[in-house]
Amino acid sequence: MREILIRNATLVAMDRTHGTKPFAADILIEGTEIRSIGSGLAAGPDAQIIDGRGKLVMPGLVNAHTHSSETFLRGRYERMPLELWLLYAYPLLMNDPIGERLLYLRSLLLAMESLRNGVTTLCDDFFDPPRHDLDRLATVFRAYDDAGIRANVSSAAMNVHTLDALPFAREVTPLALQELLDFGPPMSAEAYADYCRAAFSSLHGMSGRLRFMIAPSAPQRCTPDLMAACMDLAVENHVSFHTHVLETKTQAVTGLVGYNKSLIAYMHDLGLLKRNTTIAHSVWVSDEDIELMGRAGVSIAHNAVSNLKLGDGIAPIRRLLDAGVTVGLGTDGVSSNDTSRIFDVMRVAGLVHSAAGPNYERWLKADEILAMATIGGAKTAMLEQVTGSLEVGKSADLLVLNMRNYPFQPLNDIAKHLVYSENGSSIETVMVAGRVVMQDGRLTTVDEQAVLDEISELVPAYLAEHAELERRNAIFEPTMAQIHRMATGMDIPLNRYQGDMV
Repeated sequence: MREILIRNATLVAMDRTHGTKPFAADILIEGTEIRSIGSGLAAGPDAQIIDGRGKLVMPGLVNAHTHSSETFLRGRYERMPLELWLLYAYPLLMNDPIGERLLYLRSLLLAMESLRNGVTTLCDDFFDPPRHDLDRLATVFRAYDDAGIRANVSSAAMNVHTLDALPFAREVTPLALQELLDFGPPMSAEAYADYCRAAFSSLHGMSGRLRFMIAPSAPQRCTPDLMAACMDLAVENHVSFHTHVLETKTQAVTGLVGYNKSLIAYMHDLGLLKRNTTIAHSVWVSDEDIELMGRAGVSIAHNAVSNLKLGDGIAPIRRLLDAGVTVGLGTDGVSSNDTSRIFDVMRVAGLVHSAAGPNYERWLKADEILAMATIGGAKTAMLEQVTGSLEVGKSADLLVLNMRNYPFQPLNDIAKHLVYSENGSSIETVMVAGRVVMQDGRLTTVDEQAVLDEISELVPAYLAEHAELERRNAIFEPTMAQIHRMATGMDIPLNRYQGDMV
């Protein structure tokens, strides 16, 4: 079995013994796993030796929430709240699904950028309307397999009409526009469960790195029986029940108007708050919500950059941590973030919460942010026994960074350098399951230039089609803008905005 020995390195293990405290050690990798960590380790005569002097070895980063569906929409939108942005990034009136080759390239591009920037695990809430197609899901799996990344991949589900998932929508949407959105009977819980079982049977566990996860889009977008079926499947297969909850004030109002309670309380009443539950965003949660979440042991994916770009507000991360909620970091999709770099999210998350108030003892620490980006993210993905820290028996998912680089000069506190200074430029080697997938700044699994050339050739035509789709869907913008104004203008006993509203 192939061995790799990294000698005389500085390790940040993120395990229970060391946390973010660096220490000098060797690390021996055998096959896919970490075999030993210590001083003066020996390896076989055929082992690959990596000189760790001046190098930092740390766990690979975990992107706890993203959407590969947005990868070609980078740099396209700004100054749009979620409800308007969704209209263009996820149009109500749709074209045919993206072609299979572009589907593959879109997923591959996300994996390539992720690996280059130190993300060894991503959770892809893949959205591919108008139907759930196992062959198309397999294409996404194949792209991630070819790239060599670790991934949890879903096929996001919803079966409640868009206008019934938004407050005031039926009231303010002209009847003629409502009629344009009559797409026939919704998907049943039984049909989606059958699809998921087929995905578990045929794709789950591919190459030991790729898993299918369950992703009902949001409690207001799914019927209770669909949500219940999803949770049963998640528990049965030991995977995440990955959903979006309370990203915006509009969604906070949705709970109050539609259910006479918060969406977290609604999920609690349906028995949907469990260890398997991973909530993307969790911005507009109340203290009562947070107590329910902590008691149930749920996780959240904190999307600090996306939440700022879409004007969602700022999540109460300190309160969530205090309640015992596990926090990971997510980029969200490349359309609402414009990169897939977790280092960017780390820096923003480390800074933005200082705007929450003057009690500086409650501000987040670099140690906490680094834990969110590694072992915390692994927990949100139900993978903490596999990845997220450097420990004997765990998968060798790790990064080797050159500390003789600008972000570490002069060297003070490594955790603070990683959170506030590093941007991925110091990464020299990336390893996933013991396989070197990037070395000396070059991906080893794919021909990057060939992929980028093909994308440059094929994607402009797709974007031209998408521009036409945007024009078709613009007829709904006044309605969505009115819903946004009505909801955000409501007086509710909660505020997650910072500064004066304009």
